[in-house]
Amino acid sequence: MLTRLILLQHQQILSNQLTNKLKLVVMKNIFSFIVLLTLSISGFSQNNRPTAPVFKFVEETHNFGTLKEGAEASYDFMFTNAGKEPLIIQDCKASCGCTTPEWTKAPILPGQSGKINVKYDTKGRPGSFNKSIYIASNAKSKEKRYEIIITGNVIASGEKETPSKSPEPKH
Repeated sequence: MLTRLILLQHQQILSNQLTNKLKLVVMKNIFSFIVLLTLSISGFSQNNRPTAPVFKFVEETHNFGTLKEGAEASYDFMFTNAGKEPLIIQDCKASCGCTTPEWTKAPILPGQSGKINVKYDTKGRPGSFNKSIYIASNAKSKEKRYEIIITGNVIASGEKETPSKSPEPKH
């Protein structure tokens, strides 16, 4: 009888531990769901506010034309904040290491201008190029991030320059 009582108590303790673990798993799943829901709603609403900042670039794609290998290729993408809130650029990343973006770090107030300077390293890169620069910001956009593009053609240092209207991009 005592053994049976001990077994019942042991069984009840195991049952309580299992119930507590199950409750913990359920609580973690509910918490994860709430966090994901909150993040998705805040991310969705941020870019759809009528007062959200808006990029208005003078030019979204720049063609350098034909460049000699070793020459510095640099271009300033000028833009205006056409929204009603300050525009903040969190990050700019290029599609490869040969392209380096630098951008206005301070918030750009509505109606004010900023720039993203993009440099392309032509050394050891003969041929056509087409590089993207991805902009992470709080600006209103159809995509998660905004994109600007540079293109051009690099001729090897020993080659003669021949005019080309539109270089074929190389990714």
